[in-house]
Amino acid sequence: MTVAEVMAELAELENPKVREVNERHGDDHGVNLGKLRAIAKRLKTQQDLACRLWETGDTAARLLAILICRPKAFGRDELDAMLREARAPKVHDWLVNYVVKKNPHAEELRLAWSTDPDPVVASAGWALTVERVAKRPEGLDLPGLLDVIEARMKDAPDRLQWAMNHCLAQIGIEHAGHRARAIDIGERLEVLKDYPTSPGCTSPFAPVWIGEMVRRDASPSGARS
Repeated sequence: MTVAEVMAELAELENPKVREVNERHGDDHGVNLGKLRAIAKRLKTQQDLACRLWETGDTAARLLAILICRPKAFGRDELDAMLREARAPKVHDWLVNYVVKKNPHAEELRLAWSTDPDPVVASAGWALTVERVAKRPEGLDLPGLLDVIEARMKDAPDRLQWAMNHCLAQIGIEHAGHRARAIDIGERLEVLKDYPTSPGCTSPFAPVWIGEMVRRDASPSGARS
């Protein structure tokens, strides 16, 4: 398919009600994500088409581009530029989770982005740090991360604050030796303490989040260490 054909198909899927819901979260598109994924499944991996769809700047097209690209095909500078263009939250989230995490430059970008003066870019660095905390903590300075979170999370802009809070919770969940301090930081800062949580969902308030996940994971065969 050409870019024009894909854009026409996306335009046909535009739903005002879906757009209304998405816009509440900062995402300017009205395409049902299930239908978007169905298009991606049909197109399969097409790196050239993905790059051309990204260049349109259209949010739905960029989400589709992420789904059909080859994550390892992008260079470091390409990903850096793409992230800085990805202002829609869903595009930003998918780009980090579906592309950057699978790219060989992920660690280099994590380090660069974490200290970036742009809080949206910095939030991507912290999202990658959450991945390291959970899956590859070797070499991470966990006490140092807690120091930064303790000093900066309370007054951080929303998206950066959310990512730092996730990192705080992940440290507490995964690393028993740092759990008490993580809970203490969360209790003192009270970030997301009053965040509305649907029935059956876990609160993003770090002390509650940590406690619930540790409780779920505890078993006779051993809890997280």
